This record gives sequence, C-alpha cells and structure tokens, in this order.
Amino acid sequence: MLMQGRVLVVILSLLLITSDIYSQRNENWSPKNLSIPTRWTTGVSSDSPLPEYPRPQLVRKNGWRNLNGKWNYKITQTESWPVTYDGDILVPFPIESSLSGVKRKLLPTELLWYRKKLGPIKRLKGEKVLLHFGAIDWQATVYLNNVEVGRHTGGYTEFTIDLTKALQNSNNELLVKVYDPTDKGIGPHGKQVLNPQNIYYTSCSGIWQTAWLETVPEIYVKDIRINPDLDKTAFTLTLKTSEKSHLCQAEIVVSESGKIVANVNGPADSTFIIKIENPKTWSPASPFLYDFQIRLKYKEKIIDQIDSYAGMRKIEVKPDNFGFNRIYLNNKYIFNLGVLDQGYWPDGIYTAPTDSALCFDLKAIKAMGFNTIRKHIKIEPARWYYYTDKLGLLVWQDFVNPNQKLPEGAKIEFENELKETIDQLYNHPSIISWVLFNERWGQYDQGRLTKIVKDLDPSRLLNGHSGELLYVNNQLRDRSDNPYQGSDMADVHSYPFPRNAPKLPGKVQVLGEFGGIGVPVEGHFWDDVAVGWGYQGAGNIDTLKEYYRKMTDSLVKLEKQGLSASIFTQPFDVESEQNGLITYDRAIIKINPDTLRKFNSFLWGTTSDSSFILSKQFLSLQYLAFPTYSEKRTLFENGRRDSTFLRNLGISAVRHKDTLLATRVTNQYLKVIKDTFATENLKAILFFTNSTNDSSFRVLLRNRERVNAVLGKNTAERYVMRIISSEYILPYLNDSIINWGQIEKIIPQYGELAEEEIFSSKMISYLNKKDWNNFSKYYMLYYKRAMPSNRSKFHVNNMSWQVFLNSSNPEILKFAAKVMEKNIEKNDANSPEAFDTYANLLYKIGNRSEALIWERKAFELSKNPEIKQNLDRMIANQKTWE
Repeated sequence: MLMQGRVLVVILSLLLITSDIYSQRNENWSPKNLSIPTRWTTGVSSDSPLPEYPRPQLVRKNGWRNLNGKWNYKITQTESWPVTYDGDILVPFPIESSLSGVKRKLLPTELLWYRKKLGPIKRLKGEKVLLHFGAIDWQATVYLNNVEVGRHTGGYTEFTIDLTKALQNSNNELLVKVYDPTDKGIGPHGKQVLNPQNIYYTSCSGIWQTAWLETVPEIYVKDIRINPDLDKTAFTLTLKTSEKSHLCQAEIVVSESGKIVANVNGPADSTFIIKIENPKTWSPASPFLYDFQIRLKYKEKIIDQIDSYAGMRKIEVKPDNFGFNRIYLNNKYIFNLGVLDQGYWPDGIYTAPTDSALCFDLKAIKAMGFNTIRKHIKIEPARWYYYTDKLGLLVWQDFVNPNQKLPEGAKIEFENELKETIDQLYNHPSIISWVLFNERWGQYDQGRLTKIVKDLDPSRLLNGHSGELLYVNNQLRDRSDNPYQGSDMADVHSYPFPRNAPKLPGKVQVLGEFGGIGVPVEGHFWDDVAVGWGYQGAGNIDTLKEYYRKMTDSLVKLEKQGLSASIFTQPFDVESEQNGLITYDRAIIKINPDTLRKFNSFLWGTTSDSSFILSKQFLSLQYLAFPTYSEKRTLFENGRRDSTFLRNLGISAVRHKDTLLATRVTNQYLKVIKDTFATENLKAILFFTNSTNDSSFRVLLRNRERVNAVLGKNTAERYVMRIISSEYILPYLNDSIINWGQIEKIIPQYGELAEEEIFSSKMISYLNKKDWNNFSKYYMLYYKRAMPSNRSKFHVNNMSWQVFLNSSNPEILKFAAKVMEKNIEKNDANSPEAFDTYANLLYKIGNRSEALIWERKAFELSKNPEIKQNLDRMIANQKTWE
C-alpha cells in the first residue's frame, strides 16, 4: 500500500544498456559538481567516451581513430599560445557541462584552448590524414605541430581539415583555439545563453561532438547526395570526390536485407539513376532502409569504398477529398503527431552521455505514440538522425536562429550556417521539413530566405515561420504583416491549449507548439531552488493526464477542421522548465506510456505499428512514491547527511517555514559539501540565507568576489543588503516618525554594505515625503556607492529625473548628470527616456549644446511629443523644469 499523500509517478527502466552502464572508467576522472545524474552518467568512459563510428551515412570500416577522451585545456584572456594548462577536459563534452570534468562558463572575453598529443600516425604513401569535428561552438582555429591547418566558424555543423602536409613522422601535437561569445556575438546560438533563465538554457562552448581522424586514399569519396523518387521508383545519386574524379569509375550496389537489388556503374563525376523494382517505402510504420555500397575505382582497382543507406519516400502537400491541404507521405495522408525536442542533458548539456542515451530519447518518444519530432533550434550529431531514420520518426528540422538582436554580421553568419546545415543533413529520409524561423526570433527577409532554402532543397517541405501567430492564454502577441510568405505551412503556436492555424491557399494548417504543462517531480530538479516553469501548472500527475486527454480531444476536432500536424511541448523537462512528459534525468515518466499511446492513437494509428511492440521491449514500469516532508525530517533525525538530501530537505524546510530545522540542515549542508562555490551549492546557500545569524550569510559576506564570479556581478551584495534591510531597517519604516539615529545605532557593523543600504532607504523615505533637499542629499550618497559597481536597486532614470525636477543644487545636478552618463553607457544605451533625462540635466547645469544633441537623439528614437516639447524649449532657451 502506498501512503496517503504521496505522489505516484512511473519510472522508466531501460533494459538494453547494461553493458554501457558498466563500461570501464578511469578512476582519476569524475563528473564535476553534477546536479542530477542520468542512468548513463556512470557509463561514461574517460578513456573512450562515445566510441561509436560518428558518420553512419558515409562509413569507412577501417582507417579511422576516435579522438574522444581526455585533452589538456587552458582558458586565456589573450591570443598567446598556452605554455601550461589548467588540467584535463573530457572531449566531446562542452566545458560548461559536468561530464567535461570542468563545468565552467566560458566568457566572451576568453579563449578556450585544447591540446591533444597524437603520437605517430601510420599511413601508406599517397594516403591523406583527415581530422573531423562533429561540431565546435563557435569559432575554431586548428594547429598541428605549431602550424595552422584550418579554421571553421559555426557552432553546429561538422568540418574536416586535411592534416597531411603538417604531419611529422614521430610525434604530432594538435592544438585547437576556440572563441565563443554565445549570445553576445554574431553567431546563431539557439537557446543557449550566458545567463540562462526560463526558456533559455546553459551555454555550451568548445568541442561538443566527436573528434576523429581518418586515413583516406589520394582520391576518395568526400560526400554523396541521394534523392529518392518514388514516382519513378528510383534513387538519384551524385558523388563528390576529392580530386581527379574524371579519371575514376564508380560502382553503386544497392541491397535489401543482404540481397542485391540494383548495381550500376559509370564515370565517378556523373549522376547515377538507380532503378528499384517494387520498392519498399520508408515511413514511421515501416522505416525500411536500403543499404548502399559505393566503390571508387581507378583502372579497375577499388581505391575507396564506403557504406551508406537511403530510404524511399516522398513528401508533399496536397488537398484531400474535403479540400483541406494535408501532408502526404508516399502518396498517403499522415497526421504529423509530434513533440518539441530540445536535446539537452543534465550531465552533458548539449552532448548525450552515451550513444544509448542518444537513442533512448527517440525510442521513448516513439514508445509514447508520437511519429514526429520538431528538432528545436539545435543540430544533433549524425547518429541522432541515423536513429530517426532507423526507428521511423518524421523530423521537422529547425535552423538555429540568428542572434535575435541581429548585430552587424549576424545575417551573413546565419545564412552561411543555414547552407551548411542543409548540405550536412540532406540525405536523411526522416527529415521532411525545414523550419526557417521560430516566433520572430531574429526574423528577417523571409521571402528571400524561403526561396534560398527551396532552391537548395526542393525535395522537402518548408515551414517558413513556426509560431508567427503566437497565442498565450488566448492572447495573440505581435505578428508581422505577411507571416507565411514562401512557406508550405501556416503555423500557429498556442499555449497551453491547442487551436487551428488559418486556412490559406496552398498551405497546410499546423500547430507548431502547444502544451507546456508544468509538473515538477521532487528529487529530479536541475536546480532545486528554481521554481518550475511552464505555461500552466498541472499541480499533480492526475491533472496532467486529464489536461493531455482534453488536449487530444481538441486535436481530434481540429483535425476534422483541417489541422494536419501538432507539436507538443515537450517530451523532457529541460533545466528550469519542468513541463516535460519525462523528467530531465530521463528517470520518471509522468503519464503511463500505454495511456499516452492510447490517447495519441486517435490521431495516428500507433497501436498497430512497431512502436507498440518496441515499448513493451523497451520499458518496464513500476510505481514509485516520494517521501513526505515529515518522513524526510525523520530521515534527517536518524542521521542521513548526504548533500543532495540535505539540499532538498533544507529547501523544503524553508518552504514549510520550519525555521529551526532549516537552520540545522543548512549548517550540516555547509559541512558536507565538497565545493562550496559550485553553482548548485551557491544557489542553495542563497535560498537558505534569511538571517544574519545564518552560517550561510557569513559565507556570502566573507566571499563576495568568489560568489559573484560564479553567480554574477553583485549577487552576494544584493543578498547581504536585502537581509540587513529586512532585519535592521524595514521593521522601523512603518513608524510615523522614523528614528534613523536608532536604526544606525542598533545595526551591526557590516561595513559599507550596511551604510549603502541605509542611504538607499533614506533616499526612498525622503522621496515619499517629497523632502527634496534630503532626497537629493541621499541620492548623491547612495549613488556614489552604488554606481561604481552598477548595482542600483532602483530604476536609475526615475531617481535621476526627480533630481532634475526638484533640485537646484549645481553640485547634485552635475553628479546626477554623471550618474545618467554612466547609466546610459552600462544599462540604457538605446533608451530615449534615459537620453531625455540626461539631456535635461545637462541643460539645467548650463551645457546647452550637449543637451540638444542628446534630446534630438531621444526624439529620433521615440517620436514622443513630450520630448519634442522639451527639445523646442531647449532650442528657444526656455526652462524645461517648470
């Protein structure tokens, strides 16, 4: 019997990864400050992480070497080559991840260096040695033996460098320099940002996909392009060779389950038409793939041979018998029932811990009864797409959005990476649609760009804009005048409940995002102290199930009204978002997959396809109950003291207002944590700290620089000053006559922070009383302390405007002008209101010429009539403060 009050959830247990979990580990390496592990975390080998062949569509069985593993790393502020190194980093995990062994944010002012000693590299005469990277975020320069051998810009696409000319016969040393400003630069960065919150996540820098070497002949196959043509029952194949392809012949052998079904020969630089009799089609219900073997010959001798595969499928939009435009796969209408998959991991961030983990996500999605994935503003490793091909999942592939502010150079970079993305993913039958823009994130030139995408790949659908119509709680947000130009789809986002997209000529109606129902599962949070984010909270598992059932009922009705696709947000929790069907650590599924599959079967016949059988083999289910708060207290009293438990109990104690227990638990927590200044520990310390008597308060007070280096500038000061104020100032502010002398007498000696807090409190108190002389006095005292560190508690522009209106003291007015100058430089570089305040202060102290310059800037930005009135007064030498 389960105890009353406990929450029931379903736990996923993968049956197929035992060997992965128990792979050999190097005991000198372990994940750094891991918040929550996945079941695969312990299976990561520091000697050979992610050892699988990284390029399933272009396989050379011999002559390759995986470079994943421990590399030396160094972070510098300058371009000077490292002489010493900071330690080891585990490639291919981004430096910000636990699995890298470093877990450190890379700042826009820093460079990240990698070093790998390769030793001697064996090759035959005439052979070349290629270095491949699946992805390096964002800008990489590669050196071999102190010689620059190549560069690449773009955080999501693969690249190859020929190392042959720089190779030495004995030892070889590889050096990689990485620059990644993330959202502070011009490159596409997706949802990763330097300071994540809500729908934005942890940044990922450096090598984050497999690095590997390959030995190839002098003339070799560099790439292939395969186009299926179901109507003509044929594949079209084009080879791209390294050089001199006109001297070579090519042979293409196509097999079906080991039996040869086609064999063609011809000059290597020609286009091959490969007829298939009675072809088997690729679909989610039957994801059949043909095996390809491509042999490159010179004078009848095979000089290069690769293995590949392809699926025979056709995708198009056309009207059904009722006049609704539908998505047709292989000449049959198929409802695209999908999820918004973001591809984040608590241990590896952008990089799945193991290949089994990478595949698990896809199997879980299909086992829940979905047939489509919208891969959301991220490009995955090649093996992810290989598994979507093998398992039969339709993919809507987002391009990674440009920097939303579109700084100079961002458009060029976005378009370069867009073209690289299409080239890289072109052959995957699972990808049926490109998604150009998401919710106006950096949107520009949509008509021109949709034409570019269609010209580069006419074989797929194009969603020119997913979520141009965005509804949140039935409220429509801003939209452009022509949202669906160049698109095959009319796409709407609707949170939380679904709605239909507009019916437009030639376009299919799709629901690009909906759902987002939050259900936090205690013990499985990325960040214990963060409030779970979602468009709507379900509160518990039963409510989530009921919401999902109602949403499915709505989709069934909308489908009859022309809706042809829906994308549910989302399959997995991600960092602070707890609105997934499965927890971030892939441990708990919040609705039984049998139930999900039953609901989903009303839109797509999931119970009759392979996903039903797959789920039975793939998942075993058991019920799990979490201990109540009272049971956790008992565990604590009985001696449980591990840091994860203490952090969780301490947070629960604070939320239950159990002050005495919270203090005891916090003190124990500070004793057992290994690294006080790890991000997750500091966040917990901030949450625990509510009094100057708390031991955690002393950690913040005495280690401000170290705390700020991890959590951001002024974080420690803000918390310290808030607590000082709550204990020693706020209780007295309700008195009709405030005895400031008494407050200053009883406040402990916390130095300049306490004094700054008193100045700010006096400033606001006198502002409320309209005592302008004292307000101006304490404005000056407060901002002398607050502005150098740029940590004003208040809106600087609002405070300074009051000084302008109500002070006649030249010294204070000049000081306020300097405050506004610094505020514009640091915070309000594009604010017409800040320009207006600065201009008026300059004008009042007699600097008319400079004031006019800033007031004109303010009016040009805002076209505000009040600012225009001030400008006219300045021009006419009239007062603006009366």
